[in-house]
Amino acid sequence: MSKVDQVVKHLKTREHITSWQAIQLYRATRLADIIFNLRSKGMAINTVMCVKGKERYARYVYMGKK
Repeated sequence: MSKVDQVVKHLKTREHITSWQAIQLYRATRLADIIFNLRSKGMAINTVMCVKGKERYARYVYMGKK
């Protein structure tokens, strides 16, 4: 199973993913690129910016198909 397939499965089952989760679970270091390509193929994925202390990170939330 490719990294893209693993990220899609993760989004469909858990509904969201962060870059750190993608790196730890699937060794997918270019999550933003994967999300960009999935959006261009018709998947509705929202970006939610999160703040934890002084750290900021993006959480990608699966919203279904367009």
